[in-house]
Amino acid sequence: MQLTAKLIQVLPLQTGTGKNGQWKKQDIIMETEGQFPKKVCISIWGDKINESQLQIGSQLAISFDVESREYNGKWYTDVKAWKIEAASAAKNTTAAVDGQEYFDEGQMENKEDLPF
Repeated sequence: MQLTAKLIQVLPLQTGTGKNGQWKKQDIIMETEGQFPKKVCISIWGDKINESQLQIGSQLAISFDVESREYNGKWYTDVKAWKIEAASAAKNTTAAVDGQEYFDEGQMENKEDLPF
């Protein structure tokens, strides 16, 4: 899944040691646009944390997975980022990802080359 939203808060970095060694986790709060903006807490783990990207107010395109797990009869859901980039960079790579060609408004001014 992917979300493009504005970064509104960076929570403190969490670190620790587990059975597989050292770990670190950074939680960020994103806010969507629209009439009814939503806030989403997204976790970034390990080497995917890039502090230079995490500037308050920046628009980010985040690819993520949603995962739920049960513990003592209660369910907990995590939103885990696996790719983060500036929203403008994500927009520029869209055509390469799905193989389609996109046009900005005004690029279709010359309609003489249309087949219909």
